[in-house]
Amino acid sequence: MQNLFAVVLAAGKGTRMRSKKHKVLHEICGKPMIDHILTSITALSPTETILVVGHQGETVRQYMGDRVQIVEQHEQLGTAHAVQQTRPLLENQAGITLVLNGDHPLFTAETFQKLIEHHQSTHASATVLTATVEDSTGYGRIVRGESGSVARIVEHKDATEEERQIQEINTGTFCFDNEKLFAALRKVDNDNAQGEYYLPDVLSILQEENQVISAYEMEDVVEAMGVNDRIQLAEAAKCMRKRIIQQHMQNGVTIVDPEATYIDIEVVIGEDTVIEPGTFLRGKTVIGADCHIGPQADLTNVTVLDSTKVQYTVAQDSHLGQQSTVGPYAYLRPGTELGQEVKIGCFVDLKKAKLAKGAKVSHLAYVGDAEVGENVNVGCGVVTVNYDGFRKHKTIIEDGAFIGCNTNLVAPVTVAEGAYVAAGSTITKDVPADALAVARERQVNKEGYVTKLKARLKK
Repeated sequence: MQNLFAVVLAAGKGTRMRSKKHKVLHEICGKPMIDHILTSITALSPTETILVVGHQGETVRQYMGDRVQIVEQHEQLGTAHAVQQTRPLLENQAGITLVLNGDHPLFTAETFQKLIEHHQSTHASATVLTATVEDSTGYGRIVRGESGSVARIVEHKDATEEERQIQEINTGTFCFDNEKLFAALRKVDNDNAQGEYYLPDVLSILQEENQVISAYEMEDVVEAMGVNDRIQLAEAAKCMRKRIIQQHMQNGVTIVDPEATYIDIEVVIGEDTVIEPGTFLRGKTVIGADCHIGPQADLTNVTVLDSTKVQYTVAQDSHLGQQSTVGPYAYLRPGTELGQEVKIGCFVDLKKAKLAKGAKVSHLAYVGDAEVGENVNVGCGVVTVNYDGFRKHKTIIEDGAFIGCNTNLVAPVTVAEGAYVAAGSTITKDVPADALAVARERQVNKEGYVTKLKARLKK
């Protein structure tokens, strides 16, 4: 099997993004653009992947770590010049080199594979990936010869009026015989409107040497969409979301309104789950089977086990057990773990809280830095007072306990198994098992007080 080298070009300034962030680090469906590209490349099992960086290159280096080889193009003198920066790593090596841009996040591994197979089957020295588009403005045009082979690629700025009518474009993605690529790169000049060294000129050089130049026209033109500004970033994200959502629906997920649902690329969803409109599933969220998510659920890195219902809820870095219900209007902050058949109701805020099977926090409560046992009932208005201004402290509520409404549990404190806490109490000491804790002033009724007060106020 031939060596496969992948060269990803990401040295441009990306000025139209108007951003302090490198263009390829802008996210689409939960991952930076460059990650989408590298995922597709990795599926091809390349011998080597090289990323060419330039402007803001250090930020890309920091993000990538040691996942790929990185070389720097100190001066942005064109795409051919960018590929030449890989010469110390690739020159004189036998194999196929796939060259593509780092701002084309929609390419799939299947398209790359078909391009490579076409390149091999035609015994070409170079193969260009093309697409036919309605509006070819700004793209390099594919000029075909009499036999239908590629005669040359002409950039938009250098094209004649006749050439600008051509709708078949260069997607900026190529396959080359690696050794012939680097031999031809030495002959590329910058005699053009931009004064740059164009990679497509390699094709003309190879053709002059009677080498075979082929083209593979991609099936889905949407994949060729590049991202140069925020408008195109949004368009690419929309296309990616559509692809993701269609895959989930094909896998047995009901998505009520695909255009009002936002699912990141690494999200996993089980069969027969229903996703309602306004739902955002982000990061590495995993949803089980037979769940009902939404409307208006925003989950980030959340695991939801089978048959659980979540609506009008924001949750982050949390775990939701089977057959639980959450919402409406609940907030689950990082570290929240719900057991089986747990109920979290409206306007409940949980943070770093573990709730065991059957526990209920039905409404208007804050439970933070706490362990709540099985079948515990936490009443309306309960607060675990976990912060003393310097440190966080833990509240433990053991199995079967009952916490009455408007109770403050001042941590560190334990309410033992089966204990009851009376409504309106502020608990500062541990409550023994099966005890009733009452911590409030005794009620006093002052007869006739209101009548006397009103009379005094009238004066």
